Amino acid sequence: MKRELDILVTQMHSGGMAYNEAVRQFKKRYILEVLQHHKGNQCKAADELGMHRNTLSRTLAELDMDTAQIRNGLRRPPRSERPISERVDERGSRIHNIANAR
Repeated sequence: MKRELDILVTQMHSGGMAYNEAVRQFKKRYILEVLQHHKGNQCKAADELGMHRNTLSRTLAELDMDTAQIRNGLRRPPRSERPISERVDERGSRIHNIANAR
């Protein structure tokens, strides 16, 4: 992993990226990764990041990260947009919706 980071830093430097922008991009990507791991839960993400939830919220705003978009990107699609999967009960009969499965 260190080698990959070294290569990335070299590419960023040789590409003329300013230090402030490099740090900003790293923060955005790292925070996004932690938020995705915790399914958008800012309290859990802040705890893992070692900061207060309000600090995480302020940092997200400073980095122009849309928290609603992050949360929506992690949600399951509405039922109408989900693929229909066929289910079979114990007798081998097809179950067409969850209500019939009970």
